[in-house]
Amino acid sequence: MPAAGGTVPSGAAVSHAAELATIFAPTGTLAQGIEGYRPREAQERMAEAVASAIERADTVIVEAGTGTGKTFAYLVPAMLWGGKVILSTGTKNLQDQLFLRDIPTVRRALNVPVSVALLKGRANYLCHYHLERAEIQGRLASRQDAAWLREIARFAKVTSTGDKAELASVPENAPVWQLVTSTRDNCLGTECPNYKECFVMRARKEAQQADLVVVNHHLFFADVVLRDTGMAELLPAANTVIFDEAHQLPETATLFFGDSLSTSQLLELARDTVAEGLSHARDAADWVRIAAPLERAARDLRLAFTKDNARLAVNQIEADPRISKPFFETLDALESALGEFVTLLESQAERAESLEQCHRRAVELDQRLAAWRSESKAAPQPAATGEAQDGAVAAPVAAFGPDTVRWVEVFSHTVQLHRTPLSIAPIFTRQREGHPRAWVFTSATLSVKGNFSHYAAQLGLDKDRSLTLPSPFDYAEQGLLYVPRDLPAPQSPQFTEAVVQTALPLIEAAGGRAFLLCTTLRAVQRASDMLYEAFAERGLALPLLVQGQASRTELLDRFRELGNAVLVGSQSFWEGVDVRGEALSLVIIDKLPFAPPDDPVLAARMEVLQKKGLSPFAVHQLPHAVITLKQGAGRLIRSETDRGVLVICDTRLVEKPYGRQIWQSLPPFKRTREAETVIRFLESIRDGGEAPAAGQGGEAKAD
Repeated sequence: MPAAGGTVPSGAAVSHAAELATIFAPTGTLAQGIEGYRPREAQERMAEAVASAIERADTVIVEAGTGTGKTFAYLVPAMLWGGKVILSTGTKNLQDQLFLRDIPTVRRALNVPVSVALLKGRANYLCHYHLERAEIQGRLASRQDAAWLREIARFAKVTSTGDKAELASVPENAPVWQLVTSTRDNCLGTECPNYKECFVMRARKEAQQADLVVVNHHLFFADVVLRDTGMAELLPAANTVIFDEAHQLPETATLFFGDSLSTSQLLELARDTVAEGLSHARDAADWVRIAAPLERAARDLRLAFTKDNARLAVNQIEADPRISKPFFETLDALESALGEFVTLLESQAERAESLEQCHRRAVELDQRLAAWRSESKAAPQPAATGEAQDGAVAAPVAAFGPDTVRWVEVFSHTVQLHRTPLSIAPIFTRQREGHPRAWVFTSATLSVKGNFSHYAAQLGLDKDRSLTLPSPFDYAEQGLLYVPRDLPAPQSPQFTEAVVQTALPLIEAAGGRAFLLCTTLRAVQRASDMLYEAFAERGLALPLLVQGQASRTELLDRFRELGNAVLVGSQSFWEGVDVRGEALSLVIIDKLPFAPPDDPVLAARMEVLQKKGLSPFAVHQLPHAVITLKQGAGRLIRSETDRGVLVICDTRLVEKPYGRQIWQSLPPFKRTREAETVIRFLESIRDGGEAPAAGQGGEAKAD
């Protein structure tokens, strides 16, 4: 098995190495079958590591730098020797890219009869039943929603998949989609009159029969916990599981191995109950009156908080009487209203299957709320057995207890009650036990200077079963790392203003073509407001795109098309964004992405580490920040011909002892602290000439 640092021990060569050498050779199978293919040593080494894991039903962690070609590196051995393969990605966009482009390309080149299926969560598929109900009820918020509903109805008659990604004319985040798709809660299952033509069931059936199934992390873990997405039947048959964009797994797994309840779920339950009651038992009860107390109590719980976008641990709420009194009083009222709702609905549930389903949902939400309020109760786990059956993944029984934090998240229109395990390692380890299979974890950012300890510990993996492969890009020639001088401390009230003032001459020199990546949404808003004013004052005719103006996909498409835009965004633009060529030559990061110490889950984890005599900063906060920063930095150089500047406006990178560990984990750019050097470099890119030596006028040097 490959070892950390990129060395392959003697005796670890696999029987497929010779065949892989032929496939990845300069004149080999891929070169002959894929136009423009170029061999990379790191790509072949990764393919060998994946083949070895498959052959031994073992685990491997592979950090492959940008440009390695990791997709081909895992697809080739997976298609040839992986057996039944589940390939899980970070986003639905990457799912579509793999399914529509990368997998067909490799399959044609290898000329192998591998069947492939794409499986998404049920919210991505049109539901015939809910579409029909939405058309009959006609309760739409706007004319635009009505127009979109008509487009969706036409789409339903011609689509073979029901995948809403195929209907580009209706935005993915359009509210009308919620009316025409199903959820785990409101799906009628086999009782549905449209069950035979159900798009969700059709997709799951195709996945059952396919050799390679493309899913995403949310779908994978939702099924592990809920047994609801079709994966429960897929995983026992799988010989190989590959996680691409695997750096996202700890956060995604934590989300699903925890337990949550939202006021939005309660309001949706009330609305669905009224709709089904009026449809199937109009004269049996006053359905609006039955639902009203639950709706009122759910809304009152949100009104107990004066601020939104807040995350508070229960002990924080208890310590603040201004919050605790209204919160716990309204929580009592909600618990009472939900209990009464369950009782009233029980007497009418037999009138229709859809009403019986509403009753089941109410009972489950009532149990969840009671469990959240009582630390001694375990969360209800649908179909939980505690043990894997025939190699199936077991639901995480006993996932809750003393190593769990209870907390509340407040949004503009909803409140979520969470219970989160402080460590998912023991839970995820149980999921991986049972039937022997290969597990492959890969991303461009998994280590800190080649050390996988932090990542492996989060998931309960062996850090020594790992491999680091460098990017083929010449970072020292293609880019600069610039840390400006004389900026205020990141916690200063004037910090964002100073970042914008520093960024302006660089943006002007680059002719736009810039990302400004912030660590908070508040900074995004403040920075974009300042840039609007500054562009007007300076007469800069540069398009300004701001997160929230449109979907991420739309903003990125516009950014590429415009060619001189400035995009201001937060966390969602730090990763999974690929802008190649001249449209992007400047990436500005406002500050090092340390998680806020008042985050309830982080605070609880830090407390546990302190009790063990460990440094929370060194063990958890620093490596997490490094991996996140590497993702942001990775937006800049996406090909061998890209050139640009990475600006990190946080002087801690230079002034703090831990700063060296951070920048040494970044790509090996030349470094400077002189604005003049950066401006000349950017102007040379804009003018299409040769870049001046980075050291001229500054102390830039290669790492």
